[in-house]
Amino acid sequence: MQDKSLFLGSMRRPVKLAMIAFTAVTLLIYAWLVVNAIFSADAIGMHQMIRPAEGGPIVVLMLVAMTGALLFASLYLSDFKGPIESEPDGFFDMVSLVISRLAMISVAIIVIVMFYEVVARYVFSAPTLWANELSLWIAAIVFLLAGQYAMQQRSHIRIYVIYDMMPRWMQKTSDVISVLLIVLFFFALVWGGWNDAIRRLMRMETFGTAWDPPLPGTVKMAILVAIGLVTIQAISNLIADWNKAPEHHNPADEIDETEIENIRRTLEEDNK
Repeated sequence: MQDKSLFLGSMRRPVKLAMIAFTAVTLLIYAWLVVNAIFSADAIGMHQMIRPAEGGPIVVLMLVAMTGALLFASLYLSDFKGPIESEPDGFFDMVSLVISRLAMISVAIIVIVMFYEVVARYVFSAPTLWANELSLWIAAIVFLLAGQYAMQQRSHIRIYVIYDMMPRWMQKTSDVISVLLIVLFFFALVWGGWNDAIRRLMRMETFGTAWDPPLPGTVKMAILVAIGLVTIQAISNLIADWNKAPEHHNPADEIDETEIENIRRTLEEDNK
């Protein structure tokens, strides 16, 4: 990661402190919940965590702390540019970077959840009722958010063999057609899916399992929101790239020199 601030500037330190504070509160509440689960018969479990009305103020506080920790962690991490990431360029790029960091953190959460399930199941013979559904829930959101990040990084599929042969005016025309098709797809998706999505969201349709999380009620609406964000990012890319000089691509562009160097360094350390 490059240490140069992308957009926070002098706000990087306050955002970092807020991230640490919310994370600390989250961990403290989690520790209290664990102790309470050991010594109390009326302990708050994962069933109540998705039903704040049943869990009471402590669950609401836990959810607020977790939301704050994820939000400020995403903001803080998005202020750094990875070595293989392109420079943010466009009015919507920073929003996409913040969301991409949220997706990256979510992947780590999935790993933690599955690790917890494996240990609980095979070490303590006490499998959970919620780990599988929680992993599916988070993974669905990560999958949707990944599309926006791919669009922002211009890493989606493009047939450069044909594109590079076009004059610049034809490249711009093909870009406009591509964005118009994305916009058309978004409006068609909203037209066909909005009523069903809002109906499921309003009644918080659940998954029908023992833990019974509202996967259908949230994921259906998340699909529409994610496609909307991808559409906005595509329009942002079109505006940002409009006056750029034409680019030419070759197979060597796909080679990640940083990754190759990391692999070489790892192999050298293993041979020592």
